[in-house]
Amino acid sequence: MGSKRLAQALCNAQRGSRFFMSIQDLAIELPAPKPLRLGEASLFLDLDGTLAPIAARPQDVRPDPSRTCLLERLVDATDGRLAVVSGRALCDVDRILEGCVVPVAAVHGLVMRDPLGRLIEAAPHPGLPRAVAELSAFAARDSGLIVEDKGLSVALHFRLAAPYSDAARAFAREVAAGTGLALQEGDMVEELRTPGPSKGDSVRRFMDMPPFAGAMPIFVGDDATDEDGFEAAGALGGMGVAVGRHRAVNAHYRLAGVEAALAWLEAAL
Repeated sequence: MGSKRLAQALCNAQRGSRFFMSIQDLAIELPAPKPLRLGEASLFLDLDGTLAPIAARPQDVRPDPSRTCLLERLVDATDGRLAVVSGRALCDVDRILEGCVVPVAAVHGLVMRDPLGRLIEAAPHPGLPRAVAELSAFAARDSGLIVEDKGLSVALHFRLAAPYSDAARAFAREVAAGTGLALQEGDMVEELRTPGPSKGDSVRRFMDMPPFAGAMPIFVGDDATDEDGFEAAGALGGMGVAVGRHRAVNAHYRLAGVEAALAWLEAAL
């Protein structure tokens, strides 16, 4: 938000409750991005909450022929300067997107497949088996608690067990402290991951490779796990585009949701 808009909003807030706006509300108010110019852009796209609606259970997100077709067209229009940067496991990204995108950073950057299809993967942390066991024991208390083992990380989902949200977050922090795993907080999920590269690191690595190098990086994502990506894109002369109502710190623009994000990408073709 520009300084003049911020000053005006704060001034309005001081005039009375009718104009009140919290600092959190101000953080939501990012402008919509300008039309996308594919010939100048390197696109880095999150998956859940950006290209596909969030589902209560990770396995419920399915392939969509229209989305696959859109991504194939974008890959062609950018001469291959499109990568998916997701918290999902690589096999899950390929399942949902029907293998239409070769460059992928998976598990928040711990797995990377380059534009030539070569795989770079971190070694799993020795604390993962213990974390899987302890989170699974915790999840046994309610059928809405779901444990997702990604090989290099393990996630505890509680979207279907909202009353356990605080307990799940506290327990995940305890397990992280006891195992030495890194805690990755998300929207109704806590993930314990092997320490290592982030989504931002993945953007920087892709931008050093052809065909991405030399174009403007644009990172599109929907939650706190994408902040590193927003920051990296901005530092490299590009921009971050937040999707939905995440109170983005490092994004420059905002799109209302998945449909708006897909429409913005479609309009560039």
